[in-house]
Amino acid sequence: MKYFLWLLKAAIFFTLFAFALNNQHDATVYFFFGTYWRAPLVLVVLAAFAGGMVVGALGMLPGWWKHRRAATQAPQPTAAVAVNPVPEGPAAVSVQEPQIARQHGL
Repeated sequence: MKYFLWLLKAAIFFTLFAFALNNQHDATVYFFFGTYWRAPLVLVVLAAFAGGMVVGALGMLPGWWKHRRAATQAPQPTAAVAVNPVPEGPAAVSVQEPQIARQHGL
């Protein structure tokens, strides 16, 4: 499995590398008021991808903060241990682990 993941990562790298080599010609991005940016196409695509990631992360920040605030203000769960009497003698083959109440969420 380790070799398969390594091979998959190498295939993705070489695919992106070939994309970068095939898109070296200049592209022009026009902004407002007559300004423009001229760069290789691969840099324009990379900048658009990075900008999209930044905008997406910034859009998710309020939700992350809300969930973190709710998680810190939630009452902390207490460990509820179930007491099971263990029979003595040859009938006592297995001992059960104590059951702990778990709370789902962040």
